[in-house]
Amino acid sequence: MNLKDSRGLPVSTASNAALECYETAVQETHGYFGNPLASLDAALAEDPDFAMAHALRADLAVMSSEQGALGLIREAGAALERIGHRASPRERAHVAAARAWMEGDFHRSVALYNAIAIEHPRDLLAIQTAHVIDFNLGDSLMLRDRVAQALPHWNDSVPGYGYLLGMYAFGLEELANYSRAEDVGRRALDLNRRDPWAVHAVQHVFEMQGRVHDGIEWLQATAPDWQDTALSFHNWWHLALHHMELGDDRAAFDLYDRVIHPKPTAVALELVDASQFLWRMTLRGADVGGRWAELADCWAGPAEGGFYVFNDLHALMAFASAGRREQVQRILATLEQRAGEPDANGRHTRDIGLPLAQAIVALVEQRAAKAAALLLPVRSRTNVIGGSHAQRDVFQLTTIEAALRAGQGKLARALASERTEAKPASPSNWQLTARALELQGDAPAAAAARDHAELRRRAQLRRNAA
Repeated sequence: MNLKDSRGLPVSTASNAALECYETAVQETHGYFGNPLASLDAALAEDPDFAMAHALRADLAVMSSEQGALGLIREAGAALERIGHRASPRERAHVAAARAWMEGDFHRSVALYNAIAIEHPRDLLAIQTAHVIDFNLGDSLMLRDRVAQALPHWNDSVPGYGYLLGMYAFGLEELANYSRAEDVGRRALDLNRRDPWAVHAVQHVFEMQGRVHDGIEWLQATAPDWQDTALSFHNWWHLALHHMELGDDRAAFDLYDRVIHPKPTAVALELVDASQFLWRMTLRGADVGGRWAELADCWAGPAEGGFYVFNDLHALMAFASAGRREQVQRILATLEQRAGEPDANGRHTRDIGLPLAQAIVALVEQRAAKAAALLLPVRSRTNVIGGSHAQRDVFQLTTIEAALRAGQGKLARALASERTEAKPASPSNWQLTARALELQGDAPAAAAARDHAELRRRAQLRRNAA
């Protein structure tokens, strides 16, 4: 007789030992800790025909966003074909949704995962996988609403409710409902302080509101609960951004070198944040030393190219900045080829990814006017290539830096005004305003903007000291 999981969903195993290992993998997946693949291996050693264990392996591949993980989906598909009718419709649906992702049909994949969640609203794995795909597609509305659809079927007596709230908090934040996002994120952590995604959701609120002091205090206070998770590098990256905001490049580089800099075996998610960090530092004019070359070496493995353009762009940042011309040309050629193909990534590459890639290369090659011309038509539509608002802001920063380097003072001033109006507490936004004004020859206004930046910086530091 088949058993049920901790949320009452039937699973295709009669082995309590297999189910226990599977439940461990589920918790590790939701909390980004441990080694869920190893836990699933243990479950399958107890019951090789445990279809949901195979399905979760496929879900993990989807959530990784890496082309190199697609073999897990193929293996799960082969296992489900062998198991046949002994697998439940829900378990088969998980693998079908993962197969759609593998085939590059990202929108069909997320629709299939959503159908599972509608039918089984306590299937947190389907909800989480759809949530990650929404993130990869930059679909802010569904980051919130796909989770909201399931909320009436949950309460704090259901295992994992805190994780659901953590996802909801992030969706609220990406739609600029900052107050509610913070409240929901803090509630999620009241239920489960070990949820790094909820920590991350609240941190995004601080980032988007320019609350540097709150962000630093938050990450430092919560670090003992998430610093051993697979999301730690990303939360450290956020802390480094706060130090950049305060002009403390030394502290930011220290974080990069200790806890953000990826190892040679790093996954693409880690490499993306490392590229983000070094690119932002390079835009600021900081000396990054040999870090670009080290990062380019790390990218050499995962940078297959052509599967997910968001990853490709960050690999390109590393290769271009490290002077790896052969690898730059290979990625550009791959993106040009993908831009002619009809699947989701092909369309996103054609419309957004390829112009961004060409702009990155142009800026590195000191063709700033060309970079600005490429960036301006697409900068408002970068959401479709994925990432969060905070991550995609790197393309806005690149646009304004291109305008500054190209001597386009009026454009740079307009772009700087956007940023200071949206986030007036940001010292770095006022620094950009000062540079634009200086470029226009308005030295008194530039000096006033720099004074304003310093006042903002000191205000943040005083808040931290208090």
